[in-house]
Amino acid sequence: MRRPHVLSILLALLLAAAPAFAQETTITLGRFFGACDTPGVSIADAVGEPCIIQAIVDAFDAADNGVRVETLPTDWGNYYDQIKASYAAGNAPSVHVMHSSAIPEFASLGALADLSEHLAAAGIDTSDWEATARDAVTYDGRVYGVPMDAHANLWHVNLELMAAAGLVDDDGAPILPSSPEEMLEHAAMVRDATGASYLAADFAEFPIGVRLVMALAWQQGAELFGDGVSNVNSPEAVRAVETIVALFDGGFADPRLNYADSQQAFLDGESAILVNGTWVVDFYGAQAANTNVALTDYYAADFPTLFDTPATWASNHLWAIPVTTQRDPEKFDAALELLAWINDQNLAWSRTGHLSVRTSVLESDAYAALPHRDEYAGTIEIARDVQPVVRYDAVQDVLNRELQAIWLTGKPIAQALADADAQVQDLLD
Repeated sequence: MRRPHVLSILLALLLAAAPAFAQETTITLGRFFGACDTPGVSIADAVGEPCIIQAIVDAFDAADNGVRVETLPTDWGNYYDQIKASYAAGNAPSVHVMHSSAIPEFASLGALADLSEHLAAAGIDTSDWEATARDAVTYDGRVYGVPMDAHANLWHVNLELMAAAGLVDDDGAPILPSSPEEMLEHAAMVRDATGASYLAADFAEFPIGVRLVMALAWQQGAELFGDGVSNVNSPEAVRAVETIVALFDGGFADPRLNYADSQQAFLDGESAILVNGTWVVDFYGAQAANTNVALTDYYAADFPTLFDTPATWASNHLWAIPVTTQRDPEKFDAALELLAWINDQNLAWSRTGHLSVRTSVLESDAYAALPHRDEYAGTIEIARDVQPVVRYDAVQDVLNRELQAIWLTGKPIAQALADADAQVQDLLD
């Protein structure tokens, strides 16, 4: 009888051990936040949105978990155009980030995987999610994402300029206005004492101006749109826009600044206030510690109440999985495993300045000890998101275009808001 050939024996052994040599499952991850300028940094050492999220994903990718992640970074400005194009072409990322305001559009089209029955098995405890975050990823009673944060607009403050203008209290906190009239008084005090502008923001590029108008309308008890009805051309909206335009007319703010220029003006000590989000708190703190940066005394303040009701614009970042990924069980499981890992790193992500979405993190000493956190502790109580709208991106584009027409081309407020109102109503219809 012939003995088995040695190669045959080795082949049999290799086949028996095949699971141990199984190929990794590769998934793609679509995100914005920008590119990290210090690649390879650890989670503990990362600073700013781009590097912290990249460090979190890289740590997962480096682990011996049988999953490899290919990150597809994209700038925020054209992200949704690209992500929609990828869906249309049938090559959407295996998992991708999005805002809560985008959930109705994607979920209503059946583009997102329903995760309701899969999260617990993946090790994601949804009972630890803060209630508004859970609502943010829910559409028509089903869960379509894993929330990563709540983010909101703050007033970032140069305390050195404010102190020179006499606008710092005995505790070292900035004195912020409580009405549109007082805001103009404070603006004049800053200009007279320092020569700096009072307020900078991106009025010429991204929809920061839209978010400002929304916040000021909410503070008057009004919605710009909701329940299928546009209310853009309302007395509250007019007053909100007039409040901002008064800063331009007084020379206290520059409507031509885009996102990068407004941020640079603040860092260069040319503006006492910058309206921007929670996502830059740790970055501005790091810049203030840099001796080459003019900003030296930084404070992150809650958005002030200029009318009757405290409110500031807010939203949520979340991670969603396309329904196409769900059709591939291996990739779907790998995507869920990645989302469980990101959910576990919520404290690390909160270092950006964002508000945590996990109750266990919110109640932790480590979260309370994060830099500047006590300065805007009230933001979570006044944060407001837009009402769910299937075509929110288009609505936002209309508002941004018409508001910029007001402060960049001199279009009359009444005409711009009337035009916006008609276009938004068409979209809602």
